[in-house]
Amino acid sequence: LSNFLAATAQVVEAVLTIVYWLIIIRALISWVSPDPFNPIVQFLHGATDPILFPFRRILPPAWKLGIDLSPILAILAVIFLKSFVVKTLLDLSLRVG
Repeated sequence: LSNFLAATAQVVEAVLTIVYWLIIIRALISWVSPDPFNPIVQFLHGATDPILFPFRRILPPAWKLGIDLSPILAILAVIFLKSFVVKTLLDLSLRVG
């Protein structure tokens, strides 16, 4: 069980790191007005829209100043999850083992 929890923590950390970079790349690409028919742009939108949509929905209209703040909130959430979930799983694996 200890090895399973440690391996799960590593997989979760890898997935969260990938999500982190996808969000950053999408935010950077949005600054240059990319071609919406480009397969890479379509992939980035498809991969990050489900993550960013809840943050866009909860942002109050007064905070929408022409700048999309949802990537910043999503990145903060990913950092929190990496710190909390991954470290908790690793701590559990040490206590079980």
